[in-house]
Amino acid sequence: MERKTIGMISSYSALKTRGDWLWQQTPHAFGVWQNIQMQALASKPDFLLMYQFDFPEPPKPQSFLDKLRRKSPKKQVDIASLLRGVSKERIIYLMREPPLDEVLKNNINNYKVAQQYCGYISGPDDFAPIPEYMPAIWYHSNSFRDLNEMPPPAKVKPCSWITSGINRTANHRQRLDFLQSLQSHQIPFDLYGRDLPNWANSLGELSNKWYGMAPYYYNLAIENYADNNWYVSEKLWDALLAWCLPIYYGGSAADKLLPSGSFLRLPSLDEKGIAYIQEVTATPDAWYAAKDAIAEARQIILHQLNLMNWLANFVKSHE
Repeated sequence: MERKTIGMISSYSALKTRGDWLWQQTPHAFGVWQNIQMQALASKPDFLLMYQFDFPEPPKPQSFLDKLRRKSPKKQVDIASLLRGVSKERIIYLMREPPLDEVLKNNINNYKVAQQYCGYISGPDDFAPIPEYMPAIWYHSNSFRDLNEMPPPAKVKPCSWITSGINRTANHRQRLDFLQSLQSHQIPFDLYGRDLPNWANSLGELSNKWYGMAPYYYNLAIENYADNNWYVSEKLWDALLAWCLPIYYGGSAADKLLPSGSFLRLPSLDEKGIAYIQEVTATPDAWYAAKDAIAEARQIILHQLNLMNWLANFVKSHE
């Protein structure tokens, strides 16, 4: 079987020059998984993944004042030049971000424009041409083989939460309010993350999420969006791959993808939720009871939900 090359473009600034993107999600060298090789920057790939790509808005007509000032119109981006010669039926558009009210209009526009260029368009919301769970990616730098074969690491502390101080949407602000309330109740957990406010008493940003998860029995995995049946993010995958028992706040997608008992449901982001966290994290009993389910969930994430596996199956269906 001839191996097919997958290229990738994204509007995430951190990915625009990443030549090794997704290579940590396969046991083989140089991004090989079954019948594919992920080469994000390949100049002439067989397939192209548009991964959370934001299509530029068409330039607005020049105003009378701009014309008087002889201001040059904004140059329009030639989308076709970004597609590296890949035919439409081999271009995949995957939306990653949830349909928050503040970005919903932009997401819907992306779906609309993508239909001009892409043969497959999906996203974790009902507005997508193909509503679908986002295939799994994770943010541990451990090798695939290590994650696949390792026993549970030593657990020495009760609970951690890795989050950020982003507050640009109502959902982000709700999460920060819950963090403040949780800390005011003096619930014992360690907090890590970037751009957190000074009052948060964070232990700092992590270059590898493993260090803020692996030594803990529990991890707070709180989604930015919990209001549909599709959205689930790396917050859950990262916690399980580090052998944590996630205390999860999110939509129902996780229930359909993972075995029963592999995570706990945080009932709400209020006093009831705080009481639940306090009760669960007081002992490691729930982690021990879930240990086998966590092991099963980890194998599902690594081998089935893995974005590399999703791409390999897509290529097979187009040969």
